[in-house]
Amino acid sequence: MLITDTPTLASFCDALRDAPYIAVDTEFLREKTYHAVLCLVQLGHGDRFAAVDALAPGIDLAPLLALMNDPTIVKVFHAATQDVEIFLRLSGSVPAPLFDTQIAATVCAFGEQPGYATLVKGMLGFDLDKASQVTDWTVRPLTERQLDYALGDVIHLCPIYETLQQRLAETGRDAWVQEEMDGLLDEGHYRKDPLESWRRIKIRRPSRESLAVLRELAAWRERTAMERDLPKNWVVRDDALGEIAQHLPRDRQQLARTRGLREPVARGKDGQAMLAAVQRALSQPEDEWPELPERRERLSGHEAMVALLQALLKLRCEAEGVAMKLVATRAELDLLATAEEPDVRAVQGWRRNIFGDDALALRHGKLALTGDGKGVTAVMLADRP
Repeated sequence: MLITDTPTLASFCDALRDAPYIAVDTEFLREKTYHAVLCLVQLGHGDRFAAVDALAPGIDLAPLLALMNDPTIVKVFHAATQDVEIFLRLSGSVPAPLFDTQIAATVCAFGEQPGYATLVKGMLGFDLDKASQVTDWTVRPLTERQLDYALGDVIHLCPIYETLQQRLAETGRDAWVQEEMDGLLDEGHYRKDPLESWRRIKIRRPSRESLAVLRELAAWRERTAMERDLPKNWVVRDDALGEIAQHLPRDRQQLARTRGLREPVARGKDGQAMLAAVQRALSQPEDEWPELPERRERLSGHEAMVALLQALLKLRCEAEGVAMKLVATRAELDLLATAEEPDVRAVQGWRRNIFGDDALALRHGKLALTGDGKGVTAVMLADRP
């Protein structure tokens, strides 16, 4: 079913009001824009499924957004972040409550970030036709094959969700997953603060001064990309921003020497805006400049300790059937190996129970890893202080 008008959409959404959950997916493009261009929304439950043409002339998505914001209905996504970001921008709120099958599958022995096709194959026993996965969803009319592909992304999501719910209940891990879902409800997870965008840009041997300039430049670029609805690198590339932050050009002639920055841009209004950003940063009091990343004293044998923590993480996650990256990343293991009181996910909530406590014990010499003739095992050293 393809919905292209508001009355049909309203009627379909009304028919889903009594559903305990709805499966949801979107098709969008953002190669040439800052904001995702929503093309299609697929949703349904039971024997009711439809694709909503978000680009149909005159269609009003208000009935759909009201359904998405209904607090009595669970919205089920796979890899929810980009879908939720779209609905947040359209309605101003995160569709809650929600459930992400990709996250749930990582605690059900499906590995790191399992794809939708992987779950369909592993749980339902067949392969998806992914021929329409890379397609231009803005072109109309949509083909029957495109619609079959799009609707398949929600039709099969229903039995996957129900199977995962059953497995989580049987293993007592539903509270683990709920903890992760609660994190997805934080609007800050999806909203971009222009003044924080500099943190995603790497520059060599930064100073506090260069970071202050980079912060202003990156904030200007983020706001400009939003206003023009263009990809950020279409405004100016990361490497150009980094070079400007390090060389601190004072006029358009100096700015034009920046590698990766076209001369017409440097001498135009964007060039003037970048020079103004440099001056704003340099005029700030130094105590307002960003701090340099903290340099932690590494333990003697730091890499060996991280390797031991990785081995313990692998041991515990394999035993629990949980994806390693969901429990701790390499950067978090680094902190576990060096900080006395590491502020990392691995020592919080359910992660602490399956790994964090043992990781801290290993770090302080109260737990050892040893071979048992068949593999590796962890042994508590009760007699150690």
